[in-house]
Formats: sequence, C-alpha cells, structure tokens
Amino acid sequence: MNTFRYEVVSIDGDYANLKRIDVDSDELKLVARALLPPEITEGTKLLYEMMQYEIINEQC
Repeated sequence: MNTFRYEVVSIDGDYANLKRIDVDSDELKLVARALLPPEITEGTKLLYEMMQYEIINEQC
C-alpha cells in the first residue's frame, strides 16, 4: 500500500495544487477539490492513503 504526504500549495477554483513533502520534489499535482477534505486551505498537510486524502497535523 502506497502512502504519500502532500502540502496544499495553492487553491484555484475547483482544483488544488499539491506538493509532495515526503520526498524531495518540486513537481505539483493538480487535484480536484471534490476529492479533498472541504476544510483545506493553503499550507494544509495531507496524507494520501488507500485512494483517500485526509488532513494530518504538523507532528506526523
């Protein structure tokens, strides 16, 4: 099972740009906001696991 950690870099309408924070990468991933928790803001940290995104706190 793959697990990835992302940070919301920007929100543009119905989409959000996510950046991987568990590896060294500058690549952004464009994701529909309908797939993300509704309370996200820029800077929110997310965990992607089992085809779902969930908000994680700073200690994770």
